[in-house]
Amino acid sequence: MNRLKKFVITLLKILFSLYLLILISIYFLQEKLIFFPEKLNQNYTFDFNQNFEEINVKTEDSNILRGLLFKSDSTKGLIFYLHGNAGSLRSWGEVAQTYTRLHYDVFLLDYRGYGKSEGKIQSQKQLFSDVQIAYNTMKSIYKESEIIILGYSIGTGLAAHVASQNHPKLLILQAPYYSLTDMMQQNFAYAPTFILKYKLPTYQYLKNCKMPVILFHGDQDEVIYYGSSLKLQKEFKPSDRLITLWGQGHNGMTENLDYVSHISQVLK
Repeated sequence: MNRLKKFVITLLKILFSLYLLILISIYFLQEKLIFFPEKLNQNYTFDFNQNFEEINVKTEDSNILRGLLFKSDSTKGLIFYLHGNAGSLRSWGEVAQTYTRLHYDVFLLDYRGYGKSEGKIQSQKQLFSDVQIAYNTMKSIYKESEIIILGYSIGTGLAAHVASQNHPKLLILQAPYYSLTDMMQQNFAYAPTFILKYKLPTYQYLKNCKMPVILFHGDQDEVIYYGSSLKLQKEFKPSDRLITLWGQGHNGMTENLDYVSHISQVLK
């Protein structure tokens, strides 16, 4: 009996040690679990079938972030676009055409470590600062009353935050999460949420958004569950709304014909 007891205690110690090791690994590797940047050489030349220019954004710690500003033929304003957690402007730049066709200029920013942008992501506060500086850069070119902030996937929390701190015309979120804490509870229920450095509580930011908010979410989203947007509805003002894209998964939303139809109406 004593041998069995010792065996159980030893086994529990081993399992607990493994559990702690997993938690420590998650904490120190969480940037690699959340962000999947594509790196580009500094001499890489972007190639798109429309007019654009490269914009450099200097961060508080003197890193240079790269952005692309796409120009429409006759602009009604600017879409300030914050992209998802993978890739770079090399591929994300393709989404601009959807909005330039509707006579909006589009600015896309590559986060730290993405594409030709310098540095690496180390904190949520750093991300907020970088996005705000980029937004200020666009405010020096466009009237803020003509700027629409749009976030996709990981970019939705960043978009909601910068919108809550400023006064854009409109906030559009594609496949938003309630918070990354909520996402962690959905996907890593065994891990305590206090180890998460990037909480991005979108639901809190929406409480401070004075502008209209439009959510787009596919009911078949396999990455950020559709229920996230249903929960975000609880923070809606009368001017806010959720547009469900039936049958749509997480990727490829911008090419969805229902999305194109709805966004055309929204941007009118």
